[in-house]
Amino acid sequence: MEIASNWKDYEIIATGDGEKLERWRDVYLLRPDPQVIWGSNFSLKNYEKLDARYIRSSSGGGYWDKKRTIPDSWKISYKDLTFKVQPMGFKHTGLFPEQAVNWDKMIDLIKKARKPIKVLNLFGYTGGATVACVSAGAFVCHVDAAKAMVDRASENLALSSLRDRPVRLIVDDCVKFVLREIKRGNRYDAIIMDPPSYGRGPGGEMWKIEKDLFALVNLCGKLLTERPLFYLINSYTTGLQPAVLHNLLTIAMKGYKGKVDAYEVCLKTNEKIVLPCGASGMFIGD
Repeated sequence: MEIASNWKDYEIIATGDGEKLERWRDVYLLRPDPQVIWGSNFSLKNYEKLDARYIRSSSGGGYWDKKRTIPDSWKISYKDLTFKVQPMGFKHTGLFPEQAVNWDKMIDLIKKARKPIKVLNLFGYTGGATVACVSAGAFVCHVDAAKAMVDRASENLALSSLRDRPVRLIVDDCVKFVLREIKRGNRYDAIIMDPPSYGRGPGGEMWKIEKDLFALVNLCGKLLTERPLFYLINSYTTGLQPAVLHNLLTIAMKGYKGKVDAYEVCLKTNEKIVLPCGASGMFIGD
């Protein structure tokens, strides 16, 4: 278990009845969370500072019920990094605070490498990991199939004054991009991937994590340098436990010297409990 405990602009105030009450800088949101199967000591939806609550629809999806006027988007910071936050469809805000655990790990590894590091970030979403790695001095190639998410990654880099650093932002199907990179003979010192459970590429390409992940993890091995720095896989898919990610990386990286670690990524709450948020597996090279 790894707990992201260094946030100042974000906190979980309370949890219960399938929801979590969060503070994003000075905006308070109530969102569903399937891990919260316990009750609450008070009515979260009646919290006096609550600004908006995401309510699921019985027909699928949902909507934000705003209790008061809030900005369409605003900024929050983690240490020296700044990100744009925006209430989006399907309860998301464009940022996963628990990933700060992995940002810290990658920043530390890149800085200690004391050499130029090339990172490939697949399914890069809004660029949390990209911003972290670029801030540490790495070159990052960020790939996502959704143009809106790649555009947000560009905004996040700019918010942290990193847009002029060496970074490529690419809208593409991740599998097709990896195949082309192999043909080009490009190599990377580190790979990050945060694959969705299901998805479609820009050309309608289908992705299902249980069927396609192992093949992609193996394929990406062909892009690694002789002494890779790290290989990180994140998962928010129910059933893909840390041990599964540990097994994937152990098999895929058997030809390299290093160690594999796998863990739940978690957030502490003001109730003195820990909320599990996902799983990560990380190979760290010797």
